[in-house]
Amino acid sequence: MQIETITQSPHPYCLLPNYITDKVPDSILSVGNVDTDKATVMLIDDQLIIGEAVCRIISGASDISFHYISDPTQAIQQAIAISPTVILLDMVMPDMDGIMLLRWFRSHPATRDIPIVMLSGKEEAKLKADAFAEGANDYLIKLPDPIELIARIRYHSKAYNNIKALTNATINAQLQTQKLEHTVRQLQATQVQLVQTEKMSGLGRMVAGLAHELNNPINFINGNFKHINSYIEALVELINLYQQEYPELTDTLQTKIADINLEFILDDIPKVLSSMKLGTERISEIVSSLRNFSRLDQAGKKTVNIHDGIESTLLLLKHRIRQDVQIIREYGELPLIECYPAELNQVFMNILNNAIDAVLEEQDKFKEKQILIKTEIINLQIVKITVIDSGVGIKAEIQNKIFDPFFTTKPVNRGTGLGLSISYQIIQEHQGDIKVKSKLGQGTELTIEIPIHLTKP
Repeated sequence: MQIETITQSPHPYCLLPNYITDKVPDSILSVGNVDTDKATVMLIDDQLIIGEAVCRIISGASDISFHYISDPTQAIQQAIAISPTVILLDMVMPDMDGIMLLRWFRSHPATRDIPIVMLSGKEEAKLKADAFAEGANDYLIKLPDPIELIARIRYHSKAYNNIKALTNATINAQLQTQKLEHTVRQLQATQVQLVQTEKMSGLGRMVAGLAHELNNPINFINGNFKHINSYIEALVELINLYQQEYPELTDTLQTKIADINLEFILDDIPKVLSSMKLGTERISEIVSSLRNFSRLDQAGKKTVNIHDGIESTLLLLKHRIRQDVQIIREYGELPLIECYPAELNQVFMNILNNAIDAVLEEQDKFKEKQILIKTEIINLQIVKITVIDSGVGIKAEIQNKIFDPFFTTKPVNRGTGLGLSISYQIIQEHQGDIKVKSKLGQGTELTIEIPIHLTKP
């Protein structure tokens, strides 16, 4: 037997069995358009007469759409397709028990929350108890009073729609919260980037000024050392020649020579010149290190020797490295690295500064204060830089926060919480990774891995 699906306005109605057409399976009878703003009822009952009777009852309610399933084996599939707001389920069917089908509905994620009203021809307490125990929302005797049936359908449907609305609102709120958190993280990253840019810009201006002010006089002094050295040598030769030609000195000359200690002066002048030359070379070295650190003459991505950057950083930090702090270098054979040199040097500065702070904070007088800097190449593609200090270490509960913007364990006047955060961003920009491993009281190991060649422009 085949039954036509009919929808009419304003009220749908059901056809009786003697109105026979074709092309529609007798297992499904649908009345009304599905509207998520209205109640959608799905009846599962093997008796067609019950389906027609319920259909006639509901046909008077314009806010309810009705679907009838006579084959319980299609119930789950049809429920997923229809998305009813209420399911009317027969307790006893020949092919499948209603309680079993109820369990299936409650176990499936797409149907587990849909209100289910059990229909039974028996008013037995045990049947009701079994139905409610398996997750039924209501229990009615076939055929229920039309007013009561429609009222219960509307009640359960409204409750279910409210739950769905609340769930959707919660999901939307969670999505908004996630978007807000993402926006906050982006703002923090942008703020850190701005701070980093400003710091590098300020450092660049400072180094440019120092280089300009120091280079000219240092070059002038260095350039004249050769001349003054030759002049003094000539004067010494002249004095020696005078002493040879006129060995008999007057009393006045002998007194003056004794007063000025001529012999000591002649012996000490080369030493003084040598010390002055070493001093100017030291100043030139510092200026060169400042330029190398900030890379004023190298804008953007360059191929450099990162050992030069590490050494320049150590030289600039030399005033902080006490005599009892031992710097151990274990440099591997590395190729030239494609990187942003000024930014990478800033990472070295931040990490080595923290390592120095850590070893200086160590109160154990018998514990050696060491900082190990190790470089190596991995798989011919990755450069690994490891800095290990013997300092105070980092608490386990805060190790996952040390790269967060503005997080610091230092006093307000000593730390901004930006150093490691900026370093993390710089290493990410270099398509690398930075990790920390530490135990409280046993020191900290910080590892940087960056590719030899950058793939991004």
